[in-house]
Amino acid sequence: MPISATSSATSAATAATFLLLLTLTSGNPPPPHPFTKIYAFGDSYTDTGNTISATGPSAFSYVSNLPYGRTFFHRPTNRYSDGRLVIDFLSESLSLPYLPPYLTTRGKSNASAGVNFAVAGATAIRHKFFVKNNLTLAVTPQSLQTQLRWFSKMLKGVKCESAVASREACEAVFRDALVWVGEIGANDYAYTIGSMVTGETVRRRAIRSVTEFVEALLKKGAKYMVVQGLPTTGCLTLAMYLSPETDRDDIGCVATANNQSYIHNTMLQTNIQDLRKKYPEAVIVYADYYNAYRSVMKNASKLGFRELYKVCCGSSGEDYNFDLTATCGSQYASSCESPSEYINWDGVHLTEAMYKVVSDMFFNGSFTHPPFKYLLRSKQNLS
Repeated sequence: MPISATSSATSAATAATFLLLLTLTSGNPPPPHPFTKIYAFGDSYTDTGNTISATGPSAFSYVSNLPYGRTFFHRPTNRYSDGRLVIDFLSESLSLPYLPPYLTTRGKSNASAGVNFAVAGATAIRHKFFVKNNLTLAVTPQSLQTQLRWFSKMLKGVKCESAVASREACEAVFRDALVWVGEIGANDYAYTIGSMVTGETVRRRAIRSVTEFVEALLKKGAKYMVVQGLPTTGCLTLAMYLSPETDRDDIGCVATANNQSYIHNTMLQTNIQDLRKKYPEAVIVYADYYNAYRSVMKNASKLGFRELYKVCCGSSGEDYNFDLTATCGSQYASSCESPSEYINWDGVHLTEAMYKVVSDMFFNGSFTHPPFKYLLRSKQNLS
């Protein structure tokens, strides 16, 4: 059956009622969740509001307009979807509030359960690389380095200058914190399409940047971390729309784009394994977005998805219902009646239903390495 916000909310309410009755009848409180806060990083797949239309991806500049947010929040929240993202389902699974974006929390008290530093359109590589190569698609100035500076500024505010210099303060910050490094790097490849910059150059620089970023977090004191790989970018409607029909793989997506993401992820996993050896006291989980997405494509009908490539929110009404000059949220676009039957929301971003399925694959399935439940057990055992 298709996944809906109503059914999700009902299930959550039922579970909460059950736990309350169990507590009242047994006299024992429900088991505590191992993490009390989340620090998240990444791009539009993780951003809960740091972007605004002027600095977001230029072709998708209507995120402040309905129908963005229509399914769950019933209003735009600057999330690039009709509803919740993977990071939102993570917060729900840990019984935490949805993560506030960093740019709205500076100097405020609503960051006690964590902060989201992700920015839509952000790159792994420093922005000046794109400026130097005159890559005008890269309109978002923020990169992973920007997010690291924001995070460091926040840590400085709680006197966590470094894990060595301020051990007690840093231990308080990271003791019950889960660090979530959402997918990052897809924009780097997209911004260089049609340029003289090679995919190999982007891959080498992006992988180095992500690896250095993860290590910087480990040096600051992070102990529990999830690092997402790239999804099957060749299955996004924009990639299908721009590529020749001869460039397809076994699941009907753009073969060259998916191969690029696959190689990127393979290299990233090698570096993560090296970091595990270098920082054996930390638990670093790899979230396999690529194979989770492939699994959805292969089992779409069982999961309630009817449209694998066409966008729910778009225009033109042709094969993909997508027009790059009239994207979701513009006056020329409209959204479908049942977003839960679609994988693609606006051509680059996914529907809440897709994010929900992927979340379940990460938190309860076999698409994290080691399993996400291993991370939870590791934290509980050391608490």
